[in-house]
Amino acid sequence: MLKKQTNVFYRVTITGVKSFKNLTFYVDIWRLICYYNKSNKKVQEEIIMDTQSNYPQQYDQPQQNQQAYNQYDQQQYQQTYNQQQYQQTYNQQQYQQVYDQQYSQPYQYGPVRQLNTHRGLLKFILLGIITFGIYPLVFFSGISEDINLVASRFDGKKTMHFCLLFFLVGPITFGIADIVWFHNLSSRMGNELTRRGIPYSFGAVDYWLWNVLGSLILIGPLVYIHKLAKASVLIAQDYNVRG
Repeated sequence: MLKKQTNVFYRVTITGVKSFKNLTFYVDIWRLICYYNKSNKKVQEEIIMDTQSNYPQQYDQPQQNQQAYNQYDQQQYQQTYNQQQYQQTYNQQQYQQVYDQQYSQPYQYGPVRQLNTHRGLLKFILLGIITFGIYPLVFFSGISEDINLVASRFDGKKTMHFCLLFFLVGPITFGIADIVWFHNLSSRMGNELTRRGIPYSFGAVDYWLWNVLGSLILIGPLVYIHKLAKASVLIAQDYNVRG
């Protein structure tokens, strides 16, 4: 095509030289210009069409790769999420098994014996007067025996028998052992109430609040005896039913 165009241009140029004043020379020039314009336009159209036809092949492939990567990434995330959910469920099941073994164990065994559920402040005062102070020994000794029977297999502790405290350890320590004994007893009973889910507030704080500080108003120790008796009765009632 280029060779053909060169021949035409050469022919027109020779003609123009021979007849420069001839009008046909200008007509040939005009035709030549139009021919070049048409040829260039056709070539440009072919280039554009060729570029457009190659564009999808160049740019569709990265898009397809990106889509495949996104799909793989979603699959990996879903797999990781499923594993985390499974691990969390497994941990919860393991924790529930341990919890059931630890806290449901007392209800798998019946009571060894029926505990005393008839303790109270009025009985404590009246029988204390009638027995000349002997009944308080029975009262506190019974509570110490009951809490050991109920709670020792869970907390691994053992409360000293009250008679041993009253006749031997207390006098030797000038009453310091009595304070420690009542503090520990109140704390164990409060923990056992909580472990068994019994809705009653009692603990070592009640001992210090009512029996120690409350002694300044005289009635404080009586309030402590009432709360101690009530807590021991609630624990005994629950133990007599569920063990």
